[in-house]
Amino acid sequence: MTKTALITGGTRGIGAAIATALQEAGHTVVVTYQGNDEAAKAFTQDTQIPARKWDVADFDACEQGIAEVASAFGDIDVLVNNAGITRDGMLHKMNPDDWDSVIRTNLTSAFNMTRAVINGMRDRGFGRIIQIASINGQKGQMGQANYAAAKAGLIGFTKSVAQENARKGVTANVVAPGYIGTDMLSSMPEAVLEKIIAQIPVNRLGQADEIGKAVAYLASDEAGFVTGSTLSINGGQSMI
Repeated sequence: MTKTALITGGTRGIGAAIATALQEAGHTVVVTYQGNDEAAKAFTQDTQIPARKWDVADFDACEQGIAEVASAFGDIDVLVNNAGITRDGMLHKMNPDDWDSVIRTNLTSAFNMTRAVINGMRDRGFGRIIQIASINGQKGQMGQANYAAAKAGLIGFTKSVAQENARKGVTANVVAPGYIGTDMLSSMPEAVLEKIIAQIPVNRLGQADEIGKAVAYLASDEAGFVTGSTLSINGGQSMI
């Protein structure tokens, strides 16, 4: 049976790869975005996947947006919380706005989105909730206290959601990517990229479609016995 999947931050990079993988798996896919209208338009033209604009850090906007998506495309069966931002800086120089904006967008958004779909999933006896965390949420990273805290928070949040909803047919899992060859990372100076790759045992960057395929598995019927797990996809850089 066709399922409806919603991916936040789904018009570029890893989010776009996840959306494409779920579409290829036969799901009806919708993505959200917040700021880049041109990228969203191009993504929809290329994939025929509709994009809806709202701020996932806003609880009311999430409730309204999800209601509109459900009305147009069907109840949400698969939720992928992928949206995220960075506001990097050393802690002793970090200002409260840089802390708050990252926590709201990267962590509070997962509560906002999950809260809006969880009752429907429980009532229907099926749901897949997947968070996109990060290697830096597992091991920490200089200059990213806010980002690492948010991504680590996703892991604890997901374990709790998994325990609360397992008997209702709803699974919750985390994918924690390492360094992935998105446009943002690939635009770094070659010398910086070489240093990053030197720390990765498989000696390359990950590919966005590798993350997409992992999410597609976790969203599938076959993954019904997988819940509360964190899948690290980082080329062996951090073996937790």
